[in-house]
Amino acid sequence: MTRVAVIGTGVIGESWARLFLAHGHEVVASDPAAGARDRLPDGVTFVDDPAEAVAGADFVQENGPERLEVKHALLAELDAAAPPGVVIASSSSALRPTDLARGAPGHPERVLVGHPFNPPHLVPLVEVVPGEATSEAAVEAAMAFYAGVGRTPLRLRAELPGHLANRLQAALWREAYSLVERGVATVADIDTAITEGPGLRWAGVGPIAGQHLSGGAGGLAHVLEHLHPGTEALWADLGSPTMTPELADRLVTQVTGAVTDPDALLARRDAVIRAALEARRSG
Repeated sequence: MTRVAVIGTGVIGESWARLFLAHGHEVVASDPAAGARDRLPDGVTFVDDPAEAVAGADFVQENGPERLEVKHALLAELDAAAPPGVVIASSSSALRPTDLARGAPGHPERVLVGHPFNPPHLVPLVEVVPGEATSEAAVEAAMAFYAGVGRTPLRLRAELPGHLANRLQAALWREAYSLVERGVATVADIDTAITEGPGLRWAGVGPIAGQHLSGGAGGLAHVLEHLHPGTEALWADLGSPTMTPELADRLVTQVTGAVTDPDALLARRDAVIRAALEARRSG
């Protein structure tokens, strides 16, 4: 049995803990927030001291606040206490692993980003991002560990703000917010356009392979040859919104009006994720 330390047990950390438990690992968690222990499922050992949590760990998943100075203080403590060679993976969604590793001067080679997608116990993707000091052994260990808990680890080839998938999401959000700002569509319209349209295809094959399939026998080459002028015209027409207070208020007002039962929508989201994954397995 692998002993996994989960440091920080908010929404992401709690979900990680559930995943690790479900795959038979011993989970030791730590979080200074009030009520943190009560949020965790049965079977997780909770300790107040993060150094104690990582002292005998085989893998460390850090989920602290997304502020570099906080991460540095926490990583210094974890690096001093974790056994040599044990990977310290940060769930950071935006920070560069090279910057994170400066908080662990003793063993920067074991620090990397292991960025999940919410909720980690359901969504398979984990972006594994090495920094300049990260060793190949640490990357390989992280890839094997995440694969062993049923995730799909994706090794990134470069450090970028937001990694890979968040950048793709940001591109879509940019145009979505612009359309709302311009009054072209409502929040509900945009969500419907994705869930009832390309989102269905993307869940099965992804956006570029989907383009390839839409080209028939000619594949992507046919699409690019015949549709690239129109695509370039669309690129030129895409918006560049500014998140003004007025736009933020419009977005929040519309989404809260559209989502009248957040708990039911959350349950639906998770059910759709499970169904999509099951369909892919059996397909």
